[in-house]
Amino acid sequence: MAVPTSSGNLIVKNALVLPSAHAPALPHTDILIERGIITALGPNLAHSPDCTVVDATHRLVAPGLINGHFHSHEHFHKGRFDNLPLELWMHFVRPPVPPPALTPDQVYLRTLIGAIEALRTGTTFVVDDVNQSPQLSMDCIEAVFRAYDDIGLRALVSVSLYDLPFYRAVPFFDEEMPVAQRQALDRQGAPDRDRQLEIAHHLAQTRHPRQHRVGYVVAPSAPQRCTASFLQELTALAETYDLPMILHLLETRLQAVTGQLFYQRSMVDYLDDLGVLSERLALQHCVWLTPQDIETLSRAGASAVYNPLSNLKLGSGSMPLRSFLAANVNVALASDGCGSRDSVNMLAVVQAAALLNKSPHDPPEQWVSAAEAFHCGTVGGAQAFGHGSDLGQIAVGYRADLVGYRCDRMPFVPLNDPLRQLAYAETGGSVDLVIVDGAVVMEGSRLITIDEAQIIEKICELHRQLLPTLEASEATVNELLPYYRRIYDRCLEQKIDSSIPASG
Repeated sequence: MAVPTSSGNLIVKNALVLPSAHAPALPHTDILIERGIITALGPNLAHSPDCTVVDATHRLVAPGLINGHFHSHEHFHKGRFDNLPLELWMHFVRPPVPPPALTPDQVYLRTLIGAIEALRTGTTFVVDDVNQSPQLSMDCIEAVFRAYDDIGLRALVSVSLYDLPFYRAVPFFDEEMPVAQRQALDRQGAPDRDRQLEIAHHLAQTRHPRQHRVGYVVAPSAPQRCTASFLQELTALAETYDLPMILHLLETRLQAVTGQLFYQRSMVDYLDDLGVLSERLALQHCVWLTPQDIETLSRAGASAVYNPLSNLKLGSGSMPLRSFLAANVNVALASDGCGSRDSVNMLAVVQAAALLNKSPHDPPEQWVSAAEAFHCGTVGGAQAFGHGSDLGQIAVGYRADLVGYRCDRMPFVPLNDPLRQLAYAETGGSVDLVIVDGAVVMEGSRLITIDEAQIIEKICELHRQLLPTLEASEATVNELLPYYRRIYDRCLEQKIDSSIPASG
């Protein structure tokens, strides 16, 4: 693998540069990059003889997109599910009875599935929330980091943390799950809390994102999957090491019911009372929040991560984006995992973020624009994950995470408005150049850090080998699904706060 380096100097010549969502495009512009940092921006810039020159003529060069949430452990589940709500679907990708563990080499290949698609669709920074339980193998954990190191993506990588059994994180479990099945599941024992904390401290010390392009993010899975003391301990860990933190929150109506039944209040109030909410916290999904919940996030400075297409596919509802923006909550965008959405293409997510928030029930002045959606997919993501001052824009002093799109491809022919055509017409086929941390990882539409054809061949062969295991695991889940369906239906009968916008 040709591991990319940002130690040299680079100049991108004669590009049509889109500095940010709210700045005009700059024609015939050069970008001078020194040790990964943009040091000059303008026409016909002087440069040293040893500077690598990248000709970007007829290219639109824009900030790389930031994918604020997906799960690489789902990559082999792409295309396997449809018409399942989250509380039924999730057991297939986190089975109550774990299948045989993958080897580190298999985890490495699995991680590259999403990494390749990300680069080919304009993404330069991903947040990968990886389930490594119950094995919690350091070799497999390191394989995820190594995959992103090798291909050249910027990434935050988690180990999903929870000290309550995942399969019990729903109301009415003891009432609806038959005794025999319940006892069989419970014999697996509780998740290893001490081992998870040991790993979190180790990664905080060895993979801090201030020192590593591929860094660690603290990731308690969700309030209903963690004890209060575990949430507080992980919050303290993130504060001690000055790390970003991510958490799933109120993705579905059932989870709104869960908050009422488990905590007798909104999950947002519960987290606020525990002292978990802060500027370092990015909350995934945030669909079923009350207006008061949104105001609480705003006061705390926490970010929301909008997953429009995953929420649509799982029938979870839609986060009221305009309400969050109006309350001055920072919003990032994300694809979610391939088990739910089937793709990590962030160009599709940017388009959905704009199009899904143009309602005939609202005046057009309140509709979300292409510029606002692109801002969420760049600056919003940078701010959510600790890079608000050095990522998300093409500007002097910022790190050079850039994507070049060919302007002679049909999404840009004829070219009237680069940003709108990028948001509404481009799907990834025009991506021709990718620079991450000042290092070229794609040029002439060719990934130069890996042998892409060979890697894809290995991935397809591995999938063929793993398919019987996937099918056997799904058969086990199907035996439990009728009981989880009873829980799901029973929760539909529970009333929730009528002020939640998604409830309308």
